[in-house]
Amino acid sequence: MANQTLMMIKPDGVENGHIGNILEKVTSSGLKVGDSLFHHGITWNVRTEELQTTSGIIIPDKIGLIRDDNNTCLGVHSGSYVPYQNQELLELLFRISQQTGLKLHTGGSFKGGEKVWFQLKSEDLKLSNDRIEGYISGFNSFDGRTSLAFGNSNVTVSCQNTFWKGYRDVETKLRHSSAMKPKIEEILRKIDVLLQEEQQTFDNIQRLGNVRMTQQVKDLVIRRLFDIEKEERLDSDDLSTNKKNKLSRFYIDLNGELNQKGDNLWGLFSGVTKYTTHSYSKNDNTEAKMFGGIGQVEQEIFSDLVHMV
Repeated sequence: MANQTLMMIKPDGVENGHIGNILEKVTSSGLKVGDSLFHHGITWNVRTEELQTTSGIIIPDKIGLIRDDNNTCLGVHSGSYVPYQNQELLELLFRISQQTGLKLHTGGSFKGGEKVWFQLKSEDLKLSNDRIEGYISGFNSFDGRTSLAFGNSNVTVSCQNTFWKGYRDVETKLRHSSAMKPKIEEILRKIDVLLQEEQQTFDNIQRLGNVRMTQQVKDLVIRRLFDIEKEERLDSDDLSTNKKNKLSRFYIDLNGELNQKGDNLWGLFSGVTKYTTHSYSKNDNTEAKMFGGIGQVEQEIFSDLVHMV
């Protein structure tokens, strides 16, 4: 069986259930759920299909998750996997909006819909020469590797640097299973905790802005960001060309942030977020910051700097 091709079996009676009546649902604020789905390009559901080999053998305890609008397979999962549909996520976000007063701001998807995300606008932090916007972010997926999750993110307005509490660090998570939906109320109860965490982040940002950056701390951050060992000199010719090029781009980003925000730890961390937002790769870095290792490294650097204050 290892050499046979797997196929999907569309179950009898399953229809391509587009959003349908959800398009007409109106929240108390007068916003249509369907309008937001359409605006963010997420007007599709998923369906589950059994797997079989080309010879007709059913693969036990395995299902494929299929987009109903283009029949793309978003992932193969165990039979216990229960998808959380896009409109369910958006309805949850509207419930959070009604509970907290937060407004749905933006959203999107990655890899053809394998991962989906939304943001709710929260409070802002006004600094002497800048403003930091706060958001509560929601994550969902159909790839089997990402739970339904909520966390914090911030955007520095002047330079559009983003700082996400990456998916790996988010504590408010629910796995896709039959036990998931009864636990949705837990997320609603924890939103207040996320808002408190956001205020703590704002307090820490202000503290970082009051502490002068030293060369020692700067070097520690660079080594952590680029995974450079203590034994290696940062100006050494032994560094790979790739690392030298990355360091060169980082120094440009860092100097720009220090000139604007001052020679302090907030300016140093802003150099990190500018690099990870705009220079880390030639592509859009949003997914890497949300779900990838660079987002986790960024979070660890921020925590290390806060602990130094």
